[in-house]
Amino acid sequence: MSAAIIHRSRTTLIKVCISLISNTSFALLPKSPIFKCSHCSSSSNRKNDFLEDFSPFKDLYGADVVISPIERRTIVLGLGKMIKNQQGFVLKEFSREFCPILLVKIMKLFGNRHGAIAFFKFVFRDESARVVRSCCIACHVLAMERLRITAQDVLSWMIWRIGVSRGQELIEIMWRGHFGYESDFSVLDSLMRAFMNVEMNSQALEVLGRMRGIGLQPCLSALSVLFRLLLKVGDYGSVWKLFRDMVKKGPGPSNITFNVMIHGFCKKGKIQTGESLLQLMSKFLCEPDVYTYNILINAYSVCGQTLDALSWVQLMVERGCSPSTATFSTIINALGKEGNIVESRNVFDQMRDMGVSPNTTVYNALMDGFVKAREIGQATMLFEEMRNNNVKADGVTFNILVSGYYKYGRDENVAHLLRELSMSGVLLDYSLPDVSVASLCWAGRPDEATELLEDMLNTGLPLTVIAFNSIIFAYSKSGFEKKAFDVYRMMIKFGVTPSSSTCNSLLMCLSRNGKLHEGEELMWYMKEKEFPVNRVAFTVLIDGHFKNGDVMGAQRLWLFMKNTNTAPDAVAFSAFIDGLSKAGLVEEAYSVFLEMENKGLVPNNFTYNSLIAGFCNGGKLNEALKLEKEMRQRGLLPDLFTNNIIINGYCKQGRMKSALDIFMDMHNIGLVPDIVTYNTLISGYCKGFDMVNADNLVYKMYNSGWGPDITTYNIRIHGFCDSRRMNRAILVFDELLSSGIVPNTITYNTMLDAICNDILDRAMILTAKLLKMAFVPNIVTTNLLLSHLCKQGLPERTLMWGQHLKQICVEFDEITYKILERADRDIKEDAVFLRGASGKGLFLDFLMYLTYDYLYRNRFYGETDTSARRMIDNESNRSLEATTQVHQQPMLEVNK
Repeated sequence: MSAAIIHRSRTTLIKVCISLISNTSFALLPKSPIFKCSHCSSSSNRKNDFLEDFSPFKDLYGADVVISPIERRTIVLGLGKMIKNQQGFVLKEFSREFCPILLVKIMKLFGNRHGAIAFFKFVFRDESARVVRSCCIACHVLAMERLRITAQDVLSWMIWRIGVSRGQELIEIMWRGHFGYESDFSVLDSLMRAFMNVEMNSQALEVLGRMRGIGLQPCLSALSVLFRLLLKVGDYGSVWKLFRDMVKKGPGPSNITFNVMIHGFCKKGKIQTGESLLQLMSKFLCEPDVYTYNILINAYSVCGQTLDALSWVQLMVERGCSPSTATFSTIINALGKEGNIVESRNVFDQMRDMGVSPNTTVYNALMDGFVKAREIGQATMLFEEMRNNNVKADGVTFNILVSGYYKYGRDENVAHLLRELSMSGVLLDYSLPDVSVASLCWAGRPDEATELLEDMLNTGLPLTVIAFNSIIFAYSKSGFEKKAFDVYRMMIKFGVTPSSSTCNSLLMCLSRNGKLHEGEELMWYMKEKEFPVNRVAFTVLIDGHFKNGDVMGAQRLWLFMKNTNTAPDAVAFSAFIDGLSKAGLVEEAYSVFLEMENKGLVPNNFTYNSLIAGFCNGGKLNEALKLEKEMRQRGLLPDLFTNNIIINGYCKQGRMKSALDIFMDMHNIGLVPDIVTYNTLISGYCKGFDMVNADNLVYKMYNSGWGPDITTYNIRIHGFCDSRRMNRAILVFDELLSSGIVPNTITYNTMLDAICNDILDRAMILTAKLLKMAFVPNIVTTNLLLSHLCKQGLPERTLMWGQHLKQICVEFDEITYKILERADRDIKEDAVFLRGASGKGLFLDFLMYLTYDYLYRNRFYGETDTSARRMIDNESNRSLEATTQVHQQPMLEVNK
C-alpha cells in the first residue's frame, strides 16, 4: 500500500471519528505526576509564535514550557472566537500591561473553566511580587463574580509555581484588602483548597487553623479533600486530630467524610480500621451506603480475600442496602482473576436476577475471566449476548477479545470482530479512535498506530489511555524500549493519565531487556508516589529475576509484594511456582502451591505442569504422577505438555514401556503427539542404546506427518556416537546436511567429540567435512579438546593451551578448571604421559589451534554455553515447559 493511500485512509478514519464524537463533550484529563526514570527526561522546545503577541511577558520563555498541546489548542480556539466577536481590543490592551481586571475579562470570555485556566498558565510567567499581587486581585474578582472554582485553580497554579517558601506571602496578600471583594470564609476556603490541590498539607492545615481562630467553620467538602490528602501521605496523627475537631467544633462528619476516611485507610492496607469506622458511623447518625460497602468489598478483593468480600455483599443485602453495578463488577473481576470462572458466571446471573443490569465494565470483567480461563468460545458468546442486550462495547472489550483470539489461534475471528464493531450502535462513539489505534497494534503495525495517534491528537480528537497503552504494550512486547518510552512521554505531554497497564508494559520492556534494577527503581518510585501499581508489575519483575537466574531476587520481591498488601493472584502464584520449579526448588514450589489452594485460588494446567515438570526433573516421578491424578480429579484434563513431561520422566528412569504406554494413550484420548513427544522417546531409546527402536520411532514420526528437526538429528548422532557406531552417525550427519537443516553448535561439538575418539584416518576425513562449515566453537568445544589432550597423556599441552586461552580472556567454567587441575596433578605426580608428538596428539593440537584461532579473532564477542552432553539430554525437555518458547542455540551456517 502506497504512502498516499495510507495517509488518505487515515484521514478518512479521523473524519469519521470526529463526526461520531462531535456531539459528545469531554473534560480535559488532569495532568498526572510523571514517574521518573532514565527514559523519561526530555527537553521542551521553546518556540516563538503568534501566541506571544497576546502576552505582556514576551521575552521570558515560551508557552510550551507550561501548557500542553491540548491547552494550547484550547487557547487558540478561544482567542479566535474573541477576535471574531469583536473583542480583540481587550486582548490588545492586556498584551501591553498585565492588568488583573483585563485578565479576568479575558478569562470570562473563554466561556469555560479549562480555557480560562490554560490562558492564565500561559500568561503567568513573571513571579515578581507585583504580578503575584495582581493575580491575587484577579482571584478576588473571580470569586466575587461567582467563579470561585476558577479562582481556586488560579491560586493553585500560582502556589505550584512560586513554591512552598512563598506560600505564607500569598496567604498574607490574599488576606489584606479582600474585604471589598470576598468574605473571610470565601478567601480562607479558597486558600485552603488551593494548598490542597498542590498537596501542601501543612499549609492547608495552617489556613484551617486560621479559620478556626476567627470562629469560622470549614465546609464538609473541603475537609473531605483534606482527609484524602492527609491519608495519602500517611499523616494519621493529623487525620485523627482533624476528626476530633469536627466532632467538637463542627461541622459534624457526614457519609462522605466517613467514606473518604474508610477509602484512605483501606488504600493503605488498614482494612480493619476501615471496618471500625463503618461500625462507628451510626453513632454520628450516618448509615453506611452502597459506596461505603463497595470500598470494603474492593479492598478485600484487591487483597485476594474474595470470600470476605462476598460476605460483605451478603451483609449489605441483609441490612437493606442494594448492591450496585460496581459491587458486582468488583466481585466478578476478582473471581475471574482467581480463575474461578464458574462462580464468576453465577454472580453475573444473580446480578440480573436482582434486577441490576450489567454494563460494559461488568461484561468486560466476565469476558476477561473467560479468556484467562482459556474459554475463548464462552467469551465470544458473551460478546454476542452483550450486543443482543444493547450494551455497547469499548476499547477494553476489543483488546480482551483480540488478545484471546491471537493467543488461542483464532486469528480469523479478529477480522470478523472488526466488522461487527464497525456497525452502527455496537461501539461507544468515543472508543472508535482507541479501537482504530489498537487494531493496528494487534496487526503488528505499531509505527502506523503511532502516526495515526499523532494525527488524531493534532486534529483534536480526545483519545483515552487505552490508545496509548496499546502502542506502549506493542513496543514493549517487541523489546523496543526507546519507542515505548517515547509514546509514554507523548501521553504525559497531552495530559493523559497513565494507568497500571502503562506501568506494567514499561516494566515488561525493561525486564525483557535485562534491566531489572532499573525496572525495580521505576516500580519503587511509582509506589512512593502512589501511582497505580498492581500485582502484575510484581509478577513481571519476579518472572524476570527467575529468567536471569536470580532466585533470591525473585523471592525477595515475592515477600515484599505480600507484605505490602498486594495479594498475589492465580497468575502471580503460577509464575512463582514455575520459577521455583525450574530452579530445582520443587519442594518450596509445592508449599507455595498449597498456600495458593488455601487462599481459594484455582490452579490451572500451567500451574500443575510446572510442578509436575519440577518433580520429574528432580527424579520424583511418583509425586509427579500423584499430581497428574489430582489434576484429573479437579476436572482439568492433562494436555500435550503434561503428557510430554510424564513421558520424559519415564524416559529419564529408563522405563520405556511405561513411556510408550502414555504415548499410545495420547492417541486414544485424541491428543496428537508433536515433535517434542517423538524427540523425547527417541532420546530415551538412544540413552538405553536401543537404536533399533529409536529408528522405528523416526519412521513412525515420518508417517505421522512430522519431519525430524535439528534436535532429532542431534539426538540420533549422539546416540550412534555413544554406542560406537560411527558409520551410522556419519550417515545421519550426511542426511542432516542434505535435508537443508542448518547444523548448530551442539551438532559440531557432538561430532567433534566422536572424532577425537575415532581412528585417525577417518577422523581426519570427518574433520575436513566439519571445516567446510562455518562452525562456532564455544567453551564446550574447548573443554572436550582439553579433556582429550589430557586423556592422550599430554598434560603439558593441556596446560599450555589453557594458558593461551586464558591470555585471550576466554571465560572458563567449572569443567575447564577441573580439566586443568587434573593435568597439573598428572605432571606433579609424575604420571606416565607422552612427551613426543604422536599422530593423535598432533591432530588434537591442530583442532585446538583452530578453536583457539576462532576464539582469538572473536574474543570480544565470546559466548557461554552449557555442556554439550547436558544439552543433548535436555533438548527434548525444552519444549515441555508450558506457555514458554524453545530457546534456540546459536546456529551454524554452511558455506556455499
